Amino acid sequence: MSKRIKIIAGSLAVAALCAAALLWHDATTSPFRIDDDAFIHILPNADTDDVEQQLRSEARADNLRLWHLLTTLTHYTPRSGRYVVRPADTMLDVFRRLRSGAQEPVRLVVPSTRGLHRMAGAIARHTMLDSALVAAAFADTTFIASTGYTPETFPALFIPDTYEVYWDTPLDALIERLQRENDAFWQQQGRTAAADSLGLTREEVYTLASIVDEETAATAEKPDVAGLYLNRLRMGMPLQADPTVKYAVGDETLRRIRGNHLAIESAYNTYQHAGLPPGPIRIASKAGIDAVLHPTSHTYIYMCAREDFSGRHNFATTYAQHQQNARRYQRALNARGIR
Repeated sequence: MSKRIKIIAGSLAVAALCAAALLWHDATTSPFRIDDDAFIHILPNADTDDVEQQLRSEARADNLRLWHLLTTLTHYTPRSGRYVVRPADTMLDVFRRLRSGAQEPVRLVVPSTRGLHRMAGAIARHTMLDSALVAAAFADTTFIASTGYTPETFPALFIPDTYEVYWDTPLDALIERLQRENDAFWQQQGRTAAADSLGLTREEVYTLASIVDEETAATAEKPDVAGLYLNRLRMGMPLQADPTVKYAVGDETLRRIRGNHLAIESAYNTYQHAGLPPGPIRIASKAGIDAVLHPTSHTYIYMCAREDFSGRHNFATTYAQHQQNARRYQRALNARGIR
């Protein structure tokens, strides 16, 4: 072998060793300049460039040599999802996670809230789903029918809680998951049996719970309010629940219910129609549901907001007592200029 060939061979060997050393360094050290976990969100049909851009922008990767080598050798195709990049991760750690589809779950908060549009927004905040598309599905009678609910009772599907789900879960699969959680909730703590003992379906319990939640934010008072409305139902009295009137009018900000509001013709106006409305007027809380299932036993059939605006109520058994309570509250409204 000539001296020149030996020199060339030696140079190539050195270069190979240097390259191997660099790759070993890249495989055993973190290229990410982050102090806390970062997240890569990969949409369906994303390409390698999309992922690389997020590695630079979200994970602040300053060395992509190993990434380029690995994606080229394996013909990497991105898999949708939400993936974590931790400060101590190497590029090899992250590549393996992305290639295998080992997502980091998200904590989906299902809130007790008014309106399915707000529920759609809550779902969109934690998943890749678009809030407008979710809201459209929630207004689609065919979609709702596929869940076993009606457009009126559909809100009863949602049990407020925090659930671990994957960011790229399709809406159909997410609703199926929430239905399983709903069934589990009703099977726990004898809730289905308690509903049966009241002579109410799950949806009817949920509907009454939604009214209780709107009447009072005080958890301790919810069983008292539930007991009052159950007394009225047993007696055949109209519920005359102001929150149902606000719902019928379409104005949740109403501070004072007047005659023109009470005259609104709607199946949700419990001043005009006896019994429960066709469905919930909001996403009910667990506390509201359990208050209906385990109400306070009392003889109250009237209630009026307290004049101290604490959000709690004065209860009464007779109409005369109720009128006294109502006059005090009306004077307080007048004093504050609430018309």
